[in-house]
Amino acid sequence: MDRNYSELSGALKKHFGFDTFKGNQEEIIQNLLNNNDTFVLMPTGGGKSLCYQLPSLLQDGTAIVISPLIALMKNQVDAMRNYAGDDSIAHFLNSSLNKTEMNKVREDVLKGKTRLLYVAPESLTKDENVIFLKKAKIQFFAIDEAHCISEWGHDFRPEYRRIRPIVESIGRAPIIALTATATPKVQHDIQKNLGMLEAKVFKSSFRRHNLYYEVRTKKDVNKQIIKFLRENEGKSGIIYCLSRKKVEELAETLRVNGFKALAYHAGMDAVTRSGNQDKFLMEEVDVIVATIAFGMGIDKPDVRFVIHYDIPKSLESYYQETGRAGRDGGEGLCISFYAYKDIQKLEKFMQGKPVAEQEIGSQLLNEVVTYAESGVCRVQQLLNYFGETLTEPCGNCDNCLNPKDTFEGKEHIVKVIETIKKIKEGFKGDYIAKLIAGEADSAIKSYKHHKSPLFGIGDEFDSRFWNGIIRQAIIKKLIKKGIENYGLLSITKKGEEFLESPYSIMLYKEHEFPEGEEDDDIKVGGGGSASADPILFSMLKDLRKNLAKKQDIPPFVIFQDPSLQDMSIHYPITIEELQNMTGVGQGKAKRYGKEFIELIKRYVDENEIERPDDMVVKSVVNKSGLKVYIIQSIDRKIPLDDIAAAKNMEMADLIKEIEAIVYSGTKLNIAYYIDQVIDEEHQEDIFAYFMEDAENESIKDALEELGEDVYSEEDIRLMRIKFFSEVAN
Repeated sequence: MDRNYSELSGALKKHFGFDTFKGNQEEIIQNLLNNNDTFVLMPTGGGKSLCYQLPSLLQDGTAIVISPLIALMKNQVDAMRNYAGDDSIAHFLNSSLNKTEMNKVREDVLKGKTRLLYVAPESLTKDENVIFLKKAKIQFFAIDEAHCISEWGHDFRPEYRRIRPIVESIGRAPIIALTATATPKVQHDIQKNLGMLEAKVFKSSFRRHNLYYEVRTKKDVNKQIIKFLRENEGKSGIIYCLSRKKVEELAETLRVNGFKALAYHAGMDAVTRSGNQDKFLMEEVDVIVATIAFGMGIDKPDVRFVIHYDIPKSLESYYQETGRAGRDGGEGLCISFYAYKDIQKLEKFMQGKPVAEQEIGSQLLNEVVTYAESGVCRVQQLLNYFGETLTEPCGNCDNCLNPKDTFEGKEHIVKVIETIKKIKEGFKGDYIAKLIAGEADSAIKSYKHHKSPLFGIGDEFDSRFWNGIIRQAIIKKLIKKGIENYGLLSITKKGEEFLESPYSIMLYKEHEFPEGEEDDDIKVGGGGSASADPILFSMLKDLRKNLAKKQDIPPFVIFQDPSLQDMSIHYPITIEELQNMTGVGQGKAKRYGKEFIELIKRYVDENEIERPDDMVVKSVVNKSGLKVYIIQSIDRKIPLDDIAAAKNMEMADLIKEIEAIVYSGTKLNIAYYIDQVIDEEHQEDIFAYFMEDAENESIKDALEELGEDVYSEEDIRLMRIKFFSEVAN
């Protein structure tokens, strides 16, 4: 029987201090109080917790809340105790409790004092807890973060798949499953696994009007992030990286550039990790650089930006992570960096996993590629992915504000729909795209479709183009992906009507992203002379020439041309800024830098030049374990081939690392190794070439001059290292 509105709203005001329900909270609570299974799909910040907290206070017995995070449990238990003014009203049961605390929890539950009991799924499976819960009066089971049940979800946890049999063994009670992110496929998977396919489903819109979405090319990412942070000084934000190493590196880079930033990942000790989280919540720091270990259950309403340094593994995790921005309804900037190379890395990580897991992972990654590369409104794509339709573009994403070119797509979509129809709707988008483009892979050959008249009917374009057509046809509801058989394409009623009577459809061109990420060594400038100041560049070359003459060394030994070009772009006027220029390390900056920065400062003052401060990025002292190992090994005179073998490296790669160390200004003495592999006369010839004849440091020029039949590239490179180390450093 439904509770009347005044009764429920009175309880809401009494227990939580709110005057009105948010969205469909009231309906959800009524449904649960009527002992019905309930499925709640509500975006982050929509008020999911209240949907099981309030009904637990209106009935006798205990509601069991199954939650994956201990920190989140503690926060919610503390909040409930504060609302009620009674510590017995809510408890959690997990591995953090000692025996005395565990007994207190059980006692309060069995006496009927506890209305909410938070349980980790691992704790729920323990026999002693099952026996204990059988004795308790259970109101209902709330399964929070329910997407963890589905292998198609972004945070699959195998222990969640065991919830249903345990619930049945304790004693069936109504189930409310709640999640912030679930595609139709994931939703179906959750309901099927929990035996609640008949549950009433409550879906809130995934639309968040205040969030701005943008995907940027993954190039010079550190510079882009620092520029963004300077433009958004003092605002609170989260930067997500996939690896712990990148989290640590980026957090340190931000700190040395004057930002209040801390790292957060699962590899840190618990005290440091929770301390960093608290400092972020208490606004002692502005930016948290984190892996996805950070964020679940973080209730900070004024996060103004969420940046993804690496594109996530699925759109579910992406949506949930970006959903942490602007929960107060204010500004929320969601910026992601994308390079297809990252997708290829993620695909490699999947190798060796079970075939079913690889298949799921591959499908999820394809959705991410679709989102990143498509020219269609970002919000339309996200809502479509979660089974919701937005008929008009959002007007608040990069694709809407900077629209891509469009083209007539009628004939292309006809080809796609006809192909799907003729091969009986049993294949995925990538297969259809390759078939139309005439790209015969093993799958197409196994079905003998490479001999079909459909093969290559659109071979004027590649499969990437046809994948784009398929994506846009799905958004326009002309074709759809299966839910039970995830990814299999079929034609909708609207698609059948279109095929019968085709009409004009304008489609967006896809984004063009580079194949891979440009090396990002936390340095400034690419050395290109296009934007360099030609007058300053010429003055710097003259200074270099004069200094070289005084010291009787070749000019390129002091600074190479790319370094001077970088100086004439960024106008460094301190030693610290100078050592961030391309090819300039700490040693070189200290040895040769004084006269260069004096010249640049004079030039800047005389010409009233406004320096691009926002692009001057301070570097972090290189703490690479490999570099330290190489330096220490050379100091101990260990043969270079042994160093390479110990680190499982090719000799050419080791030499490249040594070159980088020496060019940054560190002196290394590899004479002990050179003496073993190059005779004395040849050593003298190469050294003399670099000292007297060379106009630059080019290996190619050296080989042409000295003779490729006499010297190998490795000989020249080793002697060049010796030359730079002795003369330049």
